[in-house]
Amino acid sequence: MRSDVMKTGLVRAPHRSLFKAMGYTDEELQRPIIGIANSANELIPGHVHLDRVVDAAKAGVRMAGGTPMVFSTIGVCDGIAMGHQGMKYSLATREVIADSIELVASAHPFDGLLLVPNCDKIVPGMMMAMARINIPALILSGGPMLAGHWDEGVVDLITVFEAIEKVASRQMSEEELHELENRACPGPGCCSGMFTANTMNALSEALGIGLQYNGTAPAVSAERIRLAKRAGNQVVELVRQNICPTDILIEKAFENAIAVDMALGGSTNTALHLPAIAHEAGITIDLKRFNDFSERTPQLCCLSPAGPHHVEDLHRAGGIYAVMKELSGRGLIHLDATTVAGKNVEESLKDAKISDHEVIHYASYPYRPRGGLVVLSGNLAPAGGVVKQAAVSNEIMSHRGPARVFDSEEAAAESIRRRDIKKGDVVVIRYEGPKGGPGMREMLAPTAAIAGLGLDRDVALITDGRFSGGTRGACVGHVSPEAAEGGPIALVEEGDIIAIDIPEKTISLEVDSQILKERAKGWQQPAPKITKGYLRRYSQTVSSAAWGAILDRDA
Repeated sequence: MRSDVMKTGLVRAPHRSLFKAMGYTDEELQRPIIGIANSANELIPGHVHLDRVVDAAKAGVRMAGGTPMVFSTIGVCDGIAMGHQGMKYSLATREVIADSIELVASAHPFDGLLLVPNCDKIVPGMMMAMARINIPALILSGGPMLAGHWDEGVVDLITVFEAIEKVASRQMSEEELHELENRACPGPGCCSGMFTANTMNALSEALGIGLQYNGTAPAVSAERIRLAKRAGNQVVELVRQNICPTDILIEKAFENAIAVDMALGGSTNTALHLPAIAHEAGITIDLKRFNDFSERTPQLCCLSPAGPHHVEDLHRAGGIYAVMKELSGRGLIHLDATTVAGKNVEESLKDAKISDHEVIHYASYPYRPRGGLVVLSGNLAPAGGVVKQAAVSNEIMSHRGPARVFDSEEAAAESIRRRDIKKGDVVVIRYEGPKGGPGMREMLAPTAAIAGLGLDRDVALITDGRFSGGTRGACVGHVSPEAAEGGPIALVEEGDIIAIDIPEKTISLEVDSQILKERAKGWQQPAPKITKGYLRRYSQTVSSAAWGAILDRDA
């Protein structure tokens, strides 16, 4: 066993003595040692209950004859960090999480790893770590939050964000907003729509690194606890069979994940996270791959923020495997890929079925004929920009209008709240990319403000930053190269005409190329916004969003 190097033989008597100081017995030390990365904290609603999930997973490890050893990782709640300087730090935590797990699992050579994330950057960070370390491992999420109920309707976190402008425009009272905020998030779990956390947890099943229902069983359900026990059992079995992450995370697995992402109408952040995870597994996934699958994959689900359903509805309708089985009939799923269940995808999907065809449509009668995400390119975004077309109204799939240019999220949000933005405008928010932000902030506050004012069918927004999975409307993020690198988005001036055509996958700045060359000569790189600490180091080594905003590990 891998753990023998720290526990077996005469010279390891001091090491065993230290284990015994923590109460471990000789019998426990002779078993496979399973490291459990627990991201529980009292900062994130999706993580506040994870100790209970981890306790169940520990029981599963012990039932299978292993010894669990728990260590912790950090986490940031994107919703709480949203709209202020705290959001600069969110994406950057993905690298810290991956690095910290690598450090612990290398210093303490476990036989296997059980990784327990739930929200936003914690999920991809742990996926990156498991691919990098490459010992038997699986992902066990904490599960989705239930949707809230208010005023005879179903609500969630995005409802609250969008309600702020309704109060400002006197469509809602402050008392009603207070009641809404009390009801929108009824308990623990990652926020209930197909936002970033739930998208990534769903894709753990498509990638084959999470057990069935890992992405959909509600956080508060007994099913989640039973799933945790099965996950504990299964990681010990992976150790016995020596099945490692890179046996599972092959190119076919990533293509399965992209297909499922398109069918679900998932978060644009997957265009950052899947390439970063693939990079750790030695595979290159570029943005063109997303467009290839977008063209071929029908959108089968219409989940919040795009539609009325939530992840609990998806679970009740059959979950991710039901979606995969429907896609497999179109030849969009590699059935011979391996999963952590010890079976290939074809065997895993054998009993899957759709039980609610309102939530999961047939591929022959999809919500939309093409996938939920699309990558746009053109002279404004030579390396691409990403839009969640699943959440874009038909009225604004093609849009042409004057640029309203802002060099920060705060400046744009203030202008929107002052009602300075008019129908037809294209809001440009720049210097918010991985380097320029630094940290590539999510722009849920300005996009929710636009939606709250009822302008999401009339105003487009583009940025070198990114969007929350809860964003809806013609919002193009990840514009690359970013402004801080002198990309074309840095050259846009107030009033320039920008044309966005989502069906044609184009985004164009209608300014003569010679004029742009002259502007480029006068462009100067701005001074860094953060001059010390982790974010300063991050800004110096992070790559373009087009490559997943990974760190330059050769720097």
